[in-house]
Amino acid sequence: MTAPAEEPDDAIAISALQHYSYCPRQCALIHAEQAWDENVYTLRGRALHEQVDTPESRAEGEVRVERALPLYSRRLGLVGRADVVEFLPDGTPFPVEYKHGPRRARQHDDVQVAAQAMCLEEMLGRPVPRGAVFHHSSRRRREVAITAALRATVEEIVPKIRAMLASGYLPPPVADGRCKECSLLDLCQPAMIAGAARLRALRKTLYDPDADEEESCATS
Repeated sequence: MTAPAEEPDDAIAISALQHYSYCPRQCALIHAEQAWDENVYTLRGRALHEQVDTPESRAEGEVRVERALPLYSRRLGLVGRADVVEFLPDGTPFPVEYKHGPRRARQHDDVQVAAQAMCLEEMLGRPVPRGAVFHHSSRRRREVAITAALRATVEEIVPKIRAMLASGYLPPPVADGRCKECSLLDLCQPAMIAGAARLRALRKTLYDPDADEEESCATS
C-alpha cells in the first residue's frame, strides 16, 4: 500500500459525500463553515466511533482486520479514514462503516461505503465489490453491494461538493423529515428560512403585476 502524495488543496473528506447525500446544506455548514453541534444522535455516533478510531491491526481467524485505515483517491481527490477494513482470506478488501442507529437501508450511508471501496481499489489495485454498514443499535450488519449505480453517484457528487465548497454557496435547507435528526437544526433554522422564502413569494404575488396576471390566467 503506497502513501498518498501531498494532499491537494481541494481534497474532499470522504464523510462529505455522506453529508451531501443527506443534505447539501448540512455538508456546506460542516465542511465550509466548520459548523458543528451535538445532539443525541451525534453523541451516540461519536461514542461509537471512539471504539474504532484507534489504528489497530489484528487477525480474526483467516480475516485480517484493520481499524482506522487512512484512505485516499488521487483521481477523485478524496481523503479520509475507514472505520474498519477487513481483508478476506483471498486478500479482497471489505470496508465496514459504523453507524449508531438501527439496521436500515440509507442511500447516504451506502454512498460513503462506495467511496471507501473506490479509494481502496485505487490504493490496492484490487476490485472491492462489497462493503457493509454495521448498525450498532441492532448489532447487525447490512451488506452493501458496490454497484455501478452507486459508483456513478459518487462520481457525480464529488464535483458538486468541490464546486459548492469553492463557491462558498450555502444551499437552502431541505426542510423535511430529515431535519429533526440533524444536529445542526438550530444553526440551520430550516423552518425560518422556508417561511422567509414563502413570504418573498407571497410579496411577489401581491406586488408584481405580472405575477398577478399569471395567477389570474392560471385560475381562469
